[in-house]
Amino acid sequence: MNRRRLRRLLRGFTLIELLVAIAVLSMISILIYSAFAGMKRSREGIQRMGDRYREGRMAMDRITRELSSAYVSAHVPIDQSIVVVKTAFIGTRGTPADRVDFATFSNVRRDRDAHDSDQAEISYFGEADKKQSGTHLVRRVAARPDLKPERGGRVEILATDIDLFDLEYLDPLTGQWTETWDTSQATGQLGRLPLQVRVILVLNEGRRSAEGRGREPIRFTSKIGIPIQKALTFATQ
Repeated sequence: MNRRRLRRLLRGFTLIELLVAIAVLSMISILIYSAFAGMKRSREGIQRMGDRYREGRMAMDRITRELSSAYVSAHVPIDQSIVVVKTAFIGTRGTPADRVDFATFSNVRRDRDAHDSDQAEISYFGEADKKQSGTHLVRRVAARPDLKPERGGRVEILATDIDLFDLEYLDPLTGQWTETWDTSQATGQLGRLPLQVRVILVLNEGRRSAEGRGREPIRFTSKIGIPIQKALTFATQ
């Protein structure tokens, strides 16, 4: 009897036993890998969402600071041929991003000896991504205002991959919100600015990719007051 037990112990594992052991070990390895992969995806998703919230808040903070310092000026020389600066506040509709061009007192001089003032021309508008589908919210800034308030300067990305950038303007005369504004035309709002600007910014949170289709977009909303509502005329009266 003892010899039979000894032979079985010395015989080792059969092929079937090895296959069963390998299968069980493979299943355990797959479960462990899936658990760690899920934890990694969750961590990356949380980190990405935090980065996107930070990106949106920084964009809204800049928009608020610059729009709240918007102005238009009626200071123009009598001789129109020597006009070198034209200020305006022009808001137009767009899909998925509206556009606004305006003059502002929010310019910050980065260089000590720069011949710049606190005035600047700024634009916000949407620009299609050239490498993949999607739209970026971009900011155009010219530190020196000129005759073309909607052109010139440098363009930089303010918020990536947006779903919506919607602007509405509160008319102080009618108390109604309007979708466009134009201080340069007699048919618009000549020489006057809106009382408030309502800004809606929606960032895409991965719904265009297969990995993140279940994620909800990130929405930011703000109402920005504009203290200077009439054209500056203190040097012309």
